[in-house]
Amino acid sequence: MQKPPQPQDFALKETSPNIGAGSVTGDKLSCTYDLVEQMQYLYVRVVKAKDLPAKDVTGSCDPYVEVKLGNYKGVTRHFEKKSNPEWNQVFAFSKDRLQASFLEAVVKDKDVVLDDFMGRVIFDLIDIPKRIPPDSPLAPQWYRLEDRKGVKVKGELMLAVWMGTQADEAFPDAWHSDAATVGPEGVNNIRSKVYLSPKLWYVRVNVIEAQDLLPNDKSRYPEVFVKVMHGNQVLRTRISQSKSINPMWNEDLMFVAAEPFEEPLFLTVEDRVGSGKDEILGKCVIALQNVQRRLDHKPVNTRWFNLEKHMIIDGEQKKDIKFASRIHLRICLDGGYHVLDESTHYSSDLRPTAKQLWKSSIGILEVGVLSAVGLMPMKTKDGRGTTDAYCVAKYGQKWVRTRTIVDSFNPKWNEQYIWEVFDPCTVITMGVFDNGHIHGGDKGGKDSKIGKVRIRLSTLEADRVYTHSYPLLVLHPSGVKKTGEIQLAVRFTCSSLINMLHMYSHPLLPKMHYIHPLSVIQLDSLRHQAMQIVSMRLSRAEPPLRKEVVEYMLDVDSHMWSMRRSKANFFRIMGVLSGLIAVGKWLDQICNWKNPLTTILIHVLYIILVLYPELILPTIFLYLFLIGIWNFRWRPRHPPHMDTRLSHADAAHPDERDEEFDTFPTSRPSDIVRMRYDRLRSIAGRVQTVVGDLATQGERFQSLLSWRDPRATTLFVTFCLIAAIVLYVTPFQVVALLGGIYVLRHPRFRHKLPSAPLNFFRRLPARSDSML
Repeated sequence: MQKPPQPQDFALKETSPNIGAGSVTGDKLSCTYDLVEQMQYLYVRVVKAKDLPAKDVTGSCDPYVEVKLGNYKGVTRHFEKKSNPEWNQVFAFSKDRLQASFLEAVVKDKDVVLDDFMGRVIFDLIDIPKRIPPDSPLAPQWYRLEDRKGVKVKGELMLAVWMGTQADEAFPDAWHSDAATVGPEGVNNIRSKVYLSPKLWYVRVNVIEAQDLLPNDKSRYPEVFVKVMHGNQVLRTRISQSKSINPMWNEDLMFVAAEPFEEPLFLTVEDRVGSGKDEILGKCVIALQNVQRRLDHKPVNTRWFNLEKHMIIDGEQKKDIKFASRIHLRICLDGGYHVLDESTHYSSDLRPTAKQLWKSSIGILEVGVLSAVGLMPMKTKDGRGTTDAYCVAKYGQKWVRTRTIVDSFNPKWNEQYIWEVFDPCTVITMGVFDNGHIHGGDKGGKDSKIGKVRIRLSTLEADRVYTHSYPLLVLHPSGVKKTGEIQLAVRFTCSSLINMLHMYSHPLLPKMHYIHPLSVIQLDSLRHQAMQIVSMRLSRAEPPLRKEVVEYMLDVDSHMWSMRRSKANFFRIMGVLSGLIAVGKWLDQICNWKNPLTTILIHVLYIILVLYPELILPTIFLYLFLIGIWNFRWRPRHPPHMDTRLSHADAAHPDERDEEFDTFPTSRPSDIVRMRYDRLRSIAGRVQTVVGDLATQGERFQSLLSWRDPRATTLFVTFCLIAAIVLYVTPFQVVALLGGIYVLRHPRFRHKLPSAPLNFFRRLPARSDSML
């Protein structure tokens, strides 16, 4: 079905940036940044000084260096009472904004009222050498200080000055002239950084039984359950059916933990003595560092743990060591699972936790974050709107954050990043944010979201450079808004085509997900906990990757009820079924002789297939092969992007948007309405997920021949051609017999892992990538 054109304002646009300056010259790569536009910078490395003159009454000085280039000025930190200081700081001035013909490095003495001039070194910009990475770093030199008249004075300054690009190793940690208005406390918040997600494990606690529990009230049978806590995760077993001092449960409780393990497992055995009243019969603390790590489905050894009972005596808590109760547990760190910390539709990593189970990479993904245009003002400063934009990209365990471009609606980053790829059916997520923490005073502020882009790697052709401008779209209660555009250059390089095509027959998730599957409710709960852990750990980095940024990148609210999303998923299903409806209308036209020539041809084909039934299957597969080859001419040439029409974001009713942005629980005043409304939203959220999953399965069928995933379509049309030939030379009865025997095969010949065709189908792309 032909999709109606989108508004031009929300469309994906192909761009032609001036990239590739780092092409190969001879046998040497002139610049590793070949997916971004080359940016020239003047670098100044202030190393140290010696023999500085005394300026204070104490016969010492408090020196610092001021690097000036036109109206831009960078300042080193100052040292107290030190005539031979060492700074080793780098300053970078953009060549596009050079406003002077000379560079000045001034050494000053920090004073209470007026800083004293100690000497300076001046460089003519024409004489500054150019360094092309990966050349060796430029060696610093000693320069004699001069006074304002050019006369040599006491003291020397060691400097290195050169012209370079953003590929220089000094670039990430340098002070930038773009940050001239940022205070010293905010400089670290604007630099580009690379973050790693914590390594997440599933912790499986199998509570088996307990022995010798002594309740305080010995006249009744205890109703015992076990409560296990890890961080803010709390789970409990059911009340044991054996109401005795030796209860049994044999229940599994699952938690998420991150390395390094900072918090132990707290386990309490409690007796339900009344409504809402529980009595603790014993406690134990288990350090996760000592827990066995499991790589497969084989059970680990069980252990008995002593329970400590605490009593309050004279207001103090004391251990009761007269009698030791025990609890029987089987605890392990399940390394065979992949811990889901992002939406399953947009997963960027599907590897198990244990590195021993990892396979080799199949390629690399390179992304050049070029620039953004037309960003909206996200805050006000000095009475005018402004935006301090930076970009965050997340793929696998690696998060990257570009530097913040201060006070610009058209920032240019031109930064390039690289990731290893282990599975082509994964998604990279990129978000643009406004930095709300660079001026130091706004401690309680948040980094505002400007927009997000998702790219599924399987929709990219290998070794092709994609240069597009992606619209940044955000849904507000007032409607969908375009907040600007981000320009990216993306290249997916495949190291082994055979290995990558072989991946399409592998299960999407590790074996443990199929041998010992987790329930949907468990996965949702564990994913929520994993996202909270990742958010907390990254917010503790320096500079922090803020909680609101991480949650937006991980789609933390994707499970919430939305009338708009439900309608969008319903129409996705209708779009899938429209093909069947079209076939039904076409058959009706054949039966009613709307086109006599077509009807006669169908009659002839029908008679041939009835007389020669062995031609039915070869004809079907040959027809599918021809359709796939025919559709190759119209294969998608651009990556998918946010589609406002598919998401029904441009036609949502104001009341629907108000409902979508309502708090959860609802903020309605009536308690009855609140209860009913929340229940409806909870149920509808599950229905929404099921409808979306159904739509995804149907769209995967459509993608078999659409060339949305060029490698998958190549495999399928090749299979269709081979199947057509094999089925032509093989008697139909033999095919039917073998097919029936295979379907009715004995359970001994069946495997718990899904079959290769099912694995191939699950890896096909769907239009969920384009959902807003």
